[in-house]
Amino acid sequence: MDASNRSSGSWAVAQRFRAVENGILALLLVGAAGLPTLELGLRQLGHSLGDAPSLLQHLTLLIGLLGGAVAARDDKLLSLGATREAMPERWQARTKRFSYAVGAFVSAVLVVASWRLARAEMNSVATVAGIPVWVFQLVMPCGFALIAGRLVWTTGDGRSRWIALSLVVAMGAFVALAGLSELRIAEGLALGGALILILGSALLGSPVFATLAGIALAFFWVAGRPINSMAIHHYSLVTNPSLPAIPLFTIAGYFLSEGRAPQRILRVFEVVAGRFRGGIAVATVLSCAFFTSFSGASGITILALGGVVMPGLIAARMKERDALGLVTSSGAIGLLFAPCLPLILYAIVAQEALRFGGYTAPEGVSTEVTIERMFLAGVIPGLVLVALLALWGVWKSPRTASQDSGPTVTRQEALAAFWDARWEIAIPFLALGAIFSGLATAVEAAALTAVYTMVVQTMIRREVRLWSEAPKILLNCGTLVGGVLLIFGVAVGLTKFLVLEEIPTKVVDAITATVTAKWAFLLALNVFLLLVGFLMDIFSAIVVVVPLVLPLGLAFGLSPIHLGILFLANLELGYLTPPVGLNLFLASSRFEKPLVQVFRSVLSTLPVLALGVLLITFVPFLSTWLPDAVLGVPETLDDGLDLELGDDDAEFELDLDF
Repeated sequence: MDASNRSSGSWAVAQRFRAVENGILALLLVGAAGLPTLELGLRQLGHSLGDAPSLLQHLTLLIGLLGGAVAARDDKLLSLGATREAMPERWQARTKRFSYAVGAFVSAVLVVASWRLARAEMNSVATVAGIPVWVFQLVMPCGFALIAGRLVWTTGDGRSRWIALSLVVAMGAFVALAGLSELRIAEGLALGGALILILGSALLGSPVFATLAGIALAFFWVAGRPINSMAIHHYSLVTNPSLPAIPLFTIAGYFLSEGRAPQRILRVFEVVAGRFRGGIAVATVLSCAFFTSFSGASGITILALGGVVMPGLIAARMKERDALGLVTSSGAIGLLFAPCLPLILYAIVAQEALRFGGYTAPEGVSTEVTIERMFLAGVIPGLVLVALLALWGVWKSPRTASQDSGPTVTRQEALAAFWDARWEIAIPFLALGAIFSGLATAVEAAALTAVYTMVVQTMIRREVRLWSEAPKILLNCGTLVGGVLLIFGVAVGLTKFLVLEEIPTKVVDAITATVTAKWAFLLALNVFLLLVGFLMDIFSAIVVVVPLVLPLGLAFGLSPIHLGILFLANLELGYLTPPVGLNLFLASSRFEKPLVQVFRSVLSTLPVLALGVLLITFVPFLSTWLPDAVLGVPETLDDGLDLELGDDDAEFELDLDF
């Protein structure tokens, strides 16, 4: 067989494997949506599926690892790749080889750690739906191995792959030799070199999950601690009972963005805003807020609604610069509204940080953080930001806009708009009604919303083809979810190390010794979070930064609920902060405008939104009143959270001396 035939055969096999992989990921997401929906229906009839919740949690583990592997295959893992792209073209391939080699090496170490976990569990009789737990855990080393191989594969052609693979082997050999020798006297030098290597690769485009895992592994290695707890905590966090709500609401958001749903939603808010001056600007803000609350990402909102609302704003005689600034700023305006993913993720991360952090809560401060409370806490602050941006839009709208914007909207036209969008308007009532009526848990409500949205788009609206388009939407959803869950899973290993070394406690002591005024702390916190907001994506920021700022907030008497809302509000503002705010790049790409022009367009919206963030920061009542009024005032733990950290690190022994 000649080389061309062999190449053709290999390509065909790769394509078949790719199709199977895509199909399995899509089926896992459909199963994750269908299982709790079926359980919810059976419960109303007095029946139950038994192990359904536990099975769903392990399906989430499979979705996370397989979604991460698909993201690595398609080169879509979350990273700081913009730094590499700003370099001269001749350096981009070289820096990609280096950064991906570091990521592949970190992934390879995670393969070893997770394999040891699965092998130890093989002696256990624990099962999920009759399947041994270790079978699910075996997905972890397989998934990380697939990710490692694909990070090497995506570096370019055959020569590039061999270079990247050689770098991985060289790093492995160095670590093995350093671990077997007596070089631990140079711990500080070893740690410094490892951190420079990892952080340098992060700036050059190494995946975020590899950066976080690499930092944690470096700390564990130099401190002489077993690194297997990385795998233990990845497993325990990704199988968290509340976590399936993230992929399920993501499914709903992705399907909602397809077809003509964005146009129908915009039309509803246009008839609500009426023909008064600035009505189209108000409709833009409201529709973007609605859309972002379900999509969970400002990028999807700008891409889906930008091309719809921008011509309307220009037609209403708003200056192009102001219209561009309004659309760009509205992209993230819905992050505080339920059921937005950052609210769910913050609740889960804060719960875990409080559970094993051992932090002391001051008298009168509750440490109860639930998804339901976060949903309610974001309502009033979110409305404040929406109102401020809408008022800015009205102010920037020309006074003559109402005279030439077309005929008055009649009652019949308004009713027609609502009727046309009836299926989309029902979504928040379905999701939140199921939760707060007590009919369903947050995860079951998320599953019900996902199934409802899929059915509406594929069978009722028929704007998404069931067999050709729906799998692609599920694939995109799984890719995003996989990247997020990888970050979430490995970040807890870094958090655990910091807690064991009492780093948060030391930071609290240092800051409280120098900053005594609460208002000064809040201002400093806002500045810090604003920097975080434009340097990191929102998912990475939550899982990395929340465990560090949470004890600081408690030390200054902030409830975790209030802290969460001001945290997300600052990240929302960070999306718009030049020079690297994410929304600025998305708007520049979507509207084909120079980046400097987009910078200028948001300069007048930034102070308005900053005012809203300050109100949220210094008036905690905005965040805490509604959840306390609806769910009741939670009990406080005056004696603190003196929790047992457990001995997970001693349960399994794994060294880097391999």
